Amino acid sequence: MPALQPPIALCSRTSWSAASAETTREEQSAMSEQQTAAPDFGFHGEALDNIFDDYETMLESAPVGYSSNYGGFWYIAKSEDIFDAEQDPDTWSVGPSMLLPSFGTHTPLIPIDIDPPAHKAYRKLLLPKFTPMAVGKLEPGMHETAQQLADDVMEAASADPVVNASALFARPMPTIIFSRIAGYPEEDWPQFDRWIDEIIYDRTTDPERAHAAGDELYEYMARLIDDRRKNPGEYDDIMNQLMNSKVDGRELSDDELLSYGYLLFVAGLDTTAWAIRSSLWYLAQNPESQQKLRDNPDLIVTAAEEFLRTLSPVQAMARTALKDTEVQGQPIKAGERAVLVFGAGNRDPQIFDKPNEIDIEREDNRHLAFGGGVHRCLGSNLGRKELVIALEHFLSTVPDFELAEDVPWHGVGPLPLRIKKGQ
Repeated sequence: MPALQPPIALCSRTSWSAASAETTREEQSAMSEQQTAAPDFGFHGEALDNIFDDYETMLESAPVGYSSNYGGFWYIAKSEDIFDAEQDPDTWSVGPSMLLPSFGTHTPLIPIDIDPPAHKAYRKLLLPKFTPMAVGKLEPGMHETAQQLADDVMEAASADPVVNASALFARPMPTIIFSRIAGYPEEDWPQFDRWIDEIIYDRTTDPERAHAAGDELYEYMARLIDDRRKNPGEYDDIMNQLMNSKVDGRELSDDELLSYGYLLFVAGLDTTAWAIRSSLWYLAQNPESQQKLRDNPDLIVTAAEEFLRTLSPVQAMARTALKDTEVQGQPIKAGERAVLVFGAGNRDPQIFDKPNEIDIEREDNRHLAFGGGVHRCLGSNLGRKELVIALEHFLSTVPDFELAEDVPWHGVGPLPLRIKKGQ
């Protein structure tokens, strides 16, 4: 598929340039020396294994620091500094990508890679599908899906007490639910997991594979759009809504439709699966919390917020400084990349009592799992509801469970659980 060129409107406000964002090795070294108390911070793959230790160091000793990873960036760790940056798009641009490293897409991803004022019109097109009322209408289907998948877990456990709860429950639930909302055909679901793994999780270790998978996804979305045009019907899904919408008085271009489709795919299928998996990962190691939620199901809503705070699928997002600025006394120049470390802000001792403790009854929980400001996660209502319903049905259907082997807390990889039958 030929490289797609972004419409001029997508870049109308982004004043950074590749040249201005480059930093020489000498400058990187000097900046790193200024931040000797901070780790050479990374937030992908194995770096996540011990990332909470890094957060503690950063918050205590170097709330702003420099890392040479992913081409070099400043990190911002304190909750209030992150909130301030999220509220200041005049200083912090989401271009060239809010993701670091990016997914290697041909165009900025709409709407997360778009700055105001263009961002508002793009985001507005999606709002009707993600309001609390719209999500509420989806609840019966969510409950049905979650219960069926929980039953599948128990059926698998009848043959072998060790089950992969990620493959049987955490991953398929958001795939089924979001694919129906977005308009992705059911017969295509089996290939979605591979694209998610390669695009999101392989991009730091095997970028060629990630980019190839991204091209396949673009081609898939292009075929889906073309098929909708050739076979119009009565569709009540996001894809149909976008194809029949206008922005600034004009119809969306194919490039814009593909960008929307790409983002919705990776965001809708990955983050919620991570949240469900990490929550079950914690509960498998904490039988008292597990039982408390079974005995008090009304507490699951509160617990879900705590899992989002402490085990969030989105640990960090990138920005580019549009002008010279300063954070915690540290100068950051125009054109330099910075990362807002939501995961660190969620463990800021100035905001949270016992910040590294997972307290499933924590009430005061102003976390950053969904970001903030104009770029706050559009799907937060849906993600929250999916997580709560998933936990409700898993805990009410599956008896006591524990980790069958040591696995990382993060990602959407295998989650082997040993189901304790007869309890």
